Amino acid sequence: MQRHLITSAADPAPLGEDRAAVARSRSGDIYETLRNAILSGEIRPNEPLIEADLAASFGVSRTPIREALQRLAVEQLIIPRKRGWSVREITAAEASENSEVRAALEGYAARLAVERATDEEIAAVTAIHRRRLAIEPNDDAARVETNREFHGLIVAAARNVKLRDAILRSGRFYFNGSVARRTSEEEFHLSNRDHEQIVAALQARDGDAAELAMRNHILRTFHIFRKLSYPTSEAASLAPLHGASGRG
Repeated sequence: MQRHLITSAADPAPLGEDRAAVARSRSGDIYETLRNAILSGEIRPNEPLIEADLAASFGVSRTPIREALQRLAVEQLIIPRKRGWSVREITAAEASENSEVRAALEGYAARLAVERATDEEIAAVTAIHRRRLAIEPNDDAARVETNREFHGLIVAAARNVKLRDAILRSGRFYFNGSVARRTSEEEFHLSNRDHEQIVAALQARDGDAAELAMRNHILRTFHIFRKLSYPTSEAASLAPLHGASGRG
């Protein structure tokens, strides 16, 4: 477990209300770190999460670890096991439903971004897209990073925290390193073409076009994700994708 996480020594604990605030912040940071690692596939399905091991890894007591794990359990990202917790497998059917929800939510976020984004924010989205066009198709880390930045800026520009949180909850799979390694150069260019359409709609301040382009992009991306994970409709789980190491 420790191999996955960037850790730091715990700071000296303050007193009173300051101590409570620091504890909440520490628990939140641990939650975000674990959540991102689960969603990216860095922590794999069925991998155990042991409180004592995590506490040692993060350099904290078990209390913030326990609080973070409880939040992950509420999101149904982890499940109890005989000793501690483990990462829950996401079934193919569930991932498909999540993709439909995310397409609807993030499509609406793109519409709101058309209405609410500043010219500077749209310029920032455009700049990330241009940077993505310049990277090599086999640079998996850059592909993942620029994709997350692109989508993250658009969601942030929608200026709706509830919508942002709902999108995060529906995104129980993400375009991550495992997916990037198995997608083809052609699929990379298709994704860039999708992004180009989204950027053009944002620049034109066309809400209908932005929403449609974002929905189509997410559904098309999920179709690739599903095809890479399991080619048959009988497949029950998407877990093996996280263990893939070769490019398709």
